[in-house]
Amino acid sequence: MSDDLGDFSMLELFRLEVDNQAAVLSDGLLALEQNSQSEQHLEALMRAAHSVKGAARMVDIEAGVKLAHAMEDCFVAAQQGELQLRPHQIDLLLKGVDQLIAISKQEADAEQLSALTQQIQTIEQLETVEEGGAQQQCEPLADDTIPPPEPAQEDAESTTETPTPAPDTRKNDTSDNKTTVRVSSESLNRLVGLAGEVQVESRWLHPFSEALVQIKHRQAELIGLLDRLHENLYANDGDEYSKTLTSEIQTKANRCRHQLSDRLVELDEYDRRIHGLGNRLHEEVITSRMRPFSDVTRGFPRMVRDIARQLGKKVELKIEGLATQVDRDILDCIEAPLNHLLRNALDHGIETVEERHQAGKPEQATLLLTAVHSSGMLSIHVKDDGRGIDLERLRNSIVAKNMVSETMAAELNETELLEFLFLPGFSTRDKVTELSGRGVGLDVVHSTVQQMRGVVRASSTAGAGTHFHLQLPLTLSTIRALLVEICGEPYAIPLSRIDRTLRLDTSQVESLEGRQYFTLGARNVGLVFASQVLDCTGGTESGDFLPVIVLGERLHRSGLVVDRFIGERNLVVHTIDPRLGKIQNISAATVLETGNPCLIIDVDDMLRSIDILIAGGRLNRIHDTQGKSDVSSKRILVVDDSITVREVERNMLMTRGYQVDVAVDGMDGWNAVRMEDYDLVISDIDMPRMNGFEFVSLIKQDERLSKMPVMIVSYKDREEDRQRGLEVGADYYLTKGSFHDETLIEAVVDLIGTAE
Repeated sequence: MSDDLGDFSMLELFRLEVDNQAAVLSDGLLALEQNSQSEQHLEALMRAAHSVKGAARMVDIEAGVKLAHAMEDCFVAAQQGELQLRPHQIDLLLKGVDQLIAISKQEADAEQLSALTQQIQTIEQLETVEEGGAQQQCEPLADDTIPPPEPAQEDAESTTETPTPAPDTRKNDTSDNKTTVRVSSESLNRLVGLAGEVQVESRWLHPFSEALVQIKHRQAELIGLLDRLHENLYANDGDEYSKTLTSEIQTKANRCRHQLSDRLVELDEYDRRIHGLGNRLHEEVITSRMRPFSDVTRGFPRMVRDIARQLGKKVELKIEGLATQVDRDILDCIEAPLNHLLRNALDHGIETVEERHQAGKPEQATLLLTAVHSSGMLSIHVKDDGRGIDLERLRNSIVAKNMVSETMAAELNETELLEFLFLPGFSTRDKVTELSGRGVGLDVVHSTVQQMRGVVRASSTAGAGTHFHLQLPLTLSTIRALLVEICGEPYAIPLSRIDRTLRLDTSQVESLEGRQYFTLGARNVGLVFASQVLDCTGGTESGDFLPVIVLGERLHRSGLVVDRFIGERNLVVHTIDPRLGKIQNISAATVLETGNPCLIIDVDDMLRSIDILIAGGRLNRIHDTQGKSDVSSKRILVVDDSITVREVERNMLMTRGYQVDVAVDGMDGWNAVRMEDYDLVISDIDMPRMNGFEFVSLIKQDERLSKMPVMIVSYKDREEDRQRGLEVGADYYLTKGSFHDETLIEAVVDLIGTAE
């Protein structure tokens, strides 16, 4: 610790000491359970207990001294070969670790503490019981089993003790050997912001240097003209004064050129130095926010051990990447999701010992937790070698919960099925237990990871296990983002939330249910203008191709149409002043290398805004300029549930120059007429969801639409049907059985005239 330990009270120092040594004690005891004769682990345990005892004595906490002393004696006896610690004794010692933590927080129960201390003091006299019982005896080892080592401690009754740092057995964690200082999170955040500004300011020199290079080129052109003028004066015997003047101008111009060249070289060198310095400063400040992944995993081995024993399972937890550096904000957020995933694996994924025997597997299951840096992101993997996920059972559960129809469920592939696991309230368990069945857990994992601008995916192999992959940014202070232009302004969209980008041919845009969409793989993705979502003006369509960003994941994706793509950038995130409140569709801000501010899109908020626009039927439409008549031609909407009739009528009208849209039923047609302006509507009568009579009636009752001509074209040729159609407001009634090309066209011309 550094000199600012003076800010701590003695009790706070004791609490820090206990926290550090408790991690050593827990890790050591769990390791000892796998290898009961490990001298290295026993030595570390003895020293950790000894340090806690000394620290408790310094702050005059007698109960802590007695408990730590009893634990220390137990470890010394094991070191000297006088006993071998069994699982129940390890349980008792782990309870002792919990009580030490409670003592440091002044939360220990005196009666329970006294009873536990007595049990540990008499740990060698505990009676042996059969499996399933609570206690097993610590059996003494034969004298010749392990030679008793030399005592590596001072006398147990020493009256003066000081805290001795215990070796940390965790791999690759050397943070305890470094001098540390206390810095408030607010100060660190301000430093990150300032370092980001320095980095941005340093980039300003490069475009300035390029501008000076352009000036140098112009200067060279000017000097070239002077040289030609000087040559012309000498060639034509100009007067001496002009010759002298041009020579002097040439000399001074060349001097300026050399001086500018020298300054440019110096400026380039300074640009490189300040740019490198800004980057190093930013990297160091970001590094100061980093903590090893091991900081969040300390309680996991104990938790896995306790739950596995509670469930009657044998599980080995392996953790890789303990030294992987993670932003402190992310580290604080991922503990709960990882806890859920580990518990989920223990309860759902890993089989009992009997089930593993029947499946021909080792009785001890393996649960692997890995953290690595990959492709500029933090990748965390949680894998088990359990039974895997029964996809057919999952499919049946989805149908039983009325999430999708049986027909749609049958078409879902493995990836799509597993996505349902992350939906709120979803559980495959029929019974509620302490660990599962409440429909929470994976939903919490998904929402927490999403808040950190990350993604989580699941995969499974029947009989071989399940794999959860969390992909998170390395830090929340900076993001990798795609810069786009919307309404003439730059906006940043986090790359982690972008499914893909593409330049969409407008001929691929189709309409259905009042919405426009394009097909991506086997899925339809709706289209919406970013300018409309952000409620700004100035956005334009990009001719025959549209720059589209596909946002969202799983079954909820939308195509966002922007003005143009600018490119990818690493951006420093600046929080927006809380006095402004939550700005719709915006999460934060940043400063570009040009020094201009840029807003960062809140993808989740934007998806919600898109849903609101869809629900209100207010989406702007993207007009295809290929294969359609000029926008000045009259527009007709054909509404019919028969695809054959729709296409026949559309082709007939388009050959006459009309611009034609189609709708699949009355409801689809009603959405269309509210969103677009049409010169004529041609509708069938018998259609699902909303029939033609209801559709025409709604149009004629609407103040804005009532004057729009409507023609009914139907197979029903009874007089009562014709009369009802005219009563609801139809301007023309034509039967499909009798009309031919000219009949339909003549009726259209009678109502709205020719196409032009």
